[in-house]
Amino acid sequence: MQGFAGIMWLLSMALIIFSGFALFDAAVRREDAYRAADKKTKPFWMIILGIAFVVNLLFPILSFLPIIGLIATIVYMVDVRPAIRALPGGGRSRRGSSSDGPYGPWNGGR
Repeated sequence: MQGFAGIMWLLSMALIIFSGFALFDAAVRREDAYRAADKKTKPFWMIILGIAFVVNLLFPILSFLPIIGLIATIVYMVDVRPAIRALPGGGRSRRGSSSDGPYGPWNGGR
């Protein structure tokens, strides 16, 4: 029985790490990237993935709530994340230079 408990603990930790990574990834993406990819909004995915992460922390893996959270995390990782990453700039938050123009950095005519 200890072997089964050990496997369930490992699966639970993997699920927590997976949902935590998805939550972190959703947090670092730009808000406008979600709209540009036509994939709901950033607050929507932050709430869904945050709930999935908390549920995975609180409930055992064999109950139905972590499985629902796993499905939401898989949808984000398989559908939303690739669509956002396909956008120019990868949807990552970045701070531009004050010399950046609409087509990239301005080099002073050099």
